[in-house]
Amino acid sequence: MQPVPPSYMAYDRAITVFSPDGRLLQVEYARQAVKKGSTSVGLRTESAIILAATKTTAPLAVDGSSKKIFQIDDHAAITTSGLLADARDLVEFGRVKSQINKITYGGPVSLSTLTKQIADRKHVVTQYAGVRPFGVGFLIGGVDETGPRLFETDPSGTIIEWYAQSIGRGSDKSKKVFEKDYKPKLKEEDGIRMAINALKAGEKDIDIKDIEVAVIKTNEFRRLSEEEIARLSKG
Repeated sequence: MQPVPPSYMAYDRAITVFSPDGRLLQVEYARQAVKKGSTSVGLRTESAIILAATKTTAPLAVDGSSKKIFQIDDHAAITTSGLLADARDLVEFGRVKSQINKITYGGPVSLSTLTKQIADRKHVVTQYAGVRPFGVGFLIGGVDETGPRLFETDPSGTIIEWYAQSIGRGSDKSKKVFEKDYKPKLKEEDGIRMAINALKAGEKDIDIKDIEVAVIKTNEFRRLSEEEIARLSKG
């Protein structure tokens, strides 16, 4: 994000006001919330999507109460960076849309349709006064009738499809792992190892207990145990 000159500060009071150089400053601030969030990564393998994230733990917190990977349906999930409260609202919205599609059409929602619906909800709050953008970025992944798909959405509602992607504070370092080692026909275990290595590159001195990994295949969502993550991190 470019520095905001003092003379531009009046342009960040409302989401509907463009600055003189064509910037929506509230959207840029929301992107900063994503960049400062803990790192999340996602990648496509030959038959699955791997999502991995850095979760926040506290000494007296109940295990499992802090999650960064959310199941949407049997075939779809989301990992996030940014404001978790905003993420929770959008995750619930995505779950409802997925169930509506299943009831209406008798089958699971496609990943592209699910992503577009969530991105549209993000985009609409950049167009009206009295609201603010969602300060959260998503990696939306799963397996539908077209195969494994991985999408990113940012606070503006922009959609990009990826083979491998990282968001959050360690994304630059994580992306270097993908750029060096990623191959489209990765096997599942190799993809999990790469996702863990990418998180380790992005988050300094991360502990295994702070890593969350999920594998999404055709009609199957599976969250890895700490023991599985520890084993694969040594491979």
